[in-house]
Amino acid sequence: MKDLYALFRQSLAGLRLMMLFTVVLGLLYPAAVWAAGSAVSPWHARGSLVTASGERTNDPEEAVGSAIIGQLVEDPGLFQPRPSVAGAGYDLLSTYGSNLGPESPELIASIKELRTAVAEREGVDESQVPPDAVTASGSGLDPDISVEYAELQVPRVAAAQGLTVGQVQELVDDNTSGRTLGVLGEPRVNVLLLNLAVLALGD
Repeated sequence: MKDLYALFRQSLAGLRLMMLFTVVLGLLYPAAVWAAGSAVSPWHARGSLVTASGERTNDPEEAVGSAIIGQLVEDPGLFQPRPSVAGAGYDLLSTYGSNLGPESPELIASIKELRTAVAEREGVDESQVPPDAVTASGSGLDPDISVEYAELQVPRVAAAQGLTVGQVQELVDDNTSGRTLGVLGEPRVNVLLLNLAVLALGD
């Protein structure tokens, strides 16, 4: 009987601790982080939303997208993002990678198919197609592309928008971010912000 009572007390103590940490770490801590983020940088805390003019906004009704979320670009005359395997593609509710290994026949076939398609679209040899043009990111929602992939698309976008290659290249340069903290990752180009800049200049 004493052993049963001791077990009950220990279980009750464990349950109390679980409830305490659930409230502290599952509710209070996230709320505190959100509140601090909203106070310091409301735009980032609310999803980095962007209007059609490229301006930051905190109003979802005004937004055409998020600077930190990749999305499908249907206009063939604009810069195209990385491929996505999130759901049916660019699905915010099903963000994930393909989980296919480097030796997967399915992945290899997909890369070959995409490389051919991108090369034909851009009018270049397949050897010039960069890796991020044919591979999805781990999230399937990467908002950025490599500088190499952006520059590959410059002639096509310039011709489609009635702009010079120099004008579009300057927009690519303006929307290129360097390595994080100067050392992490590679230089990258935000597709949404670049396309909005292209449309603004084309108008």
